[in-house]
Amino acid sequence: MRSSRRLDFPEAGRSVGEPSLRQGAADSPYNDLARSLLSRAREMVPTLADRAARAEAQRSIPAETIADFKQAGFFRVIQPRRYGGYELDPRVFFDIQMTLAEGCMSSGWVYGVVAVHNWQLGLFDARAQEDVWGKDNSVLIASSYMPRGQVERADGGFKFRGRWGFSSGVDHADWLFLGGIVPAANGAGPPDYRTFLVPRRDITINDNWQTWGLRGTGSKEVVIEDAFVPEYRTHRAIDGFTGTSPGLAVNPAPLYRLPFGQIFVRAVSCASIGALQGALDVFRKYAATRVSTNDLSRTAEDPSAQLCVAETAVAIDDMKLELHRNFAAMMETLGRGEPLDVNDRIHYRYQSAAVADRCALYIDRLFHACGGQGIYTDLPIGRFMADIHSARLHYANNADKFARNYGGVLLGLGNSDFFI
Repeated sequence: MRSSRRLDFPEAGRSVGEPSLRQGAADSPYNDLARSLLSRAREMVPTLADRAARAEAQRSIPAETIADFKQAGFFRVIQPRRYGGYELDPRVFFDIQMTLAEGCMSSGWVYGVVAVHNWQLGLFDARAQEDVWGKDNSVLIASSYMPRGQVERADGGFKFRGRWGFSSGVDHADWLFLGGIVPAANGAGPPDYRTFLVPRRDITINDNWQTWGLRGTGSKEVVIEDAFVPEYRTHRAIDGFTGTSPGLAVNPAPLYRLPFGQIFVRAVSCASIGALQGALDVFRKYAATRVSTNDLSRTAEDPSAQLCVAETAVAIDDMKLELHRNFAAMMETLGRGEPLDVNDRIHYRYQSAAVADRCALYIDRLFHACGGQGIYTDLPIGRFMADIHSARLHYANNADKFARNYGGVLLGLGNSDFFI
């Protein structure tokens, strides 16, 4: 039997409560509340690392982790103020997500995709917001945006049924966002993709989440046999694209004028950055004292390991700076009441999609640099690697598709992507 060894996570020179970014103070989105939230996330990293194996084994984030996130206020970061939210800059939200993913990528993933729903609900008709948060503004929403819903028009709304996969964190949700296409009223016209808001009582969970990566996310299949969804509990994708969502009437802050396609895609790519940082921290602790049993060489003195660590650290910094720069630019433009440039949105969209591929490249190098010890489960780099590669398979992280669109636009072709 191998003895179990616990690996502490080094701070890598970061001050608790401060973003791990090299940015000017004038550009920082961090006020006292934001710094406090990030400090709580930083303190939670070892706990999430300790719980990661249990999350993986039970194929769902432990209930106490969700309770800890609620207690810390994490789900309120981009929730509307009128329902107890903080309406902080999205950069704070993504920094918290990346920090949590350093301990457990599944936990960071679930936090990101569930907390972003509190932002999207702010785009819905005010009646839908009241339905969800009127009695308890801490309830959570899961989702599956796959356009699998079978939709029929009915008086005042729609008849709705179908099966949807990949509903991350659904075990902990009271409501769900589910995708469907509304047929044109006259039988002709473009598809009208919408997000349908349904209560938990309308769905059945099919526990089919048997995967080799992101196991802890509990991204199970959900089924609706027959439900009625009022018109006001739907959100049109075109409104998210053009910034004409009905919720802006009650949530007018620039935060809610961000395009849905910009904020959601980062919620499924940022966890990979955090996981790569977590893997780097583990590797630094491991490699600092490791001596090869083959030739008694020290990993810390291996030029290949040195290059791998340096290049990984710089890549993480680059991806975080890119994220912050893009959202700083968008928030500044929206704060002036000006529209966002579509070409910028296409550029940012591709950068988000490329994150998982970039992280996969570096996690593979870190895993190889571990030598034979890397395959043992008491060194969690293997889990980080499986999780990052799994994230690459999300539709929003299909870098080639969005690179082709961006390249075509740069070469004079029309834009074919409206999820920007």
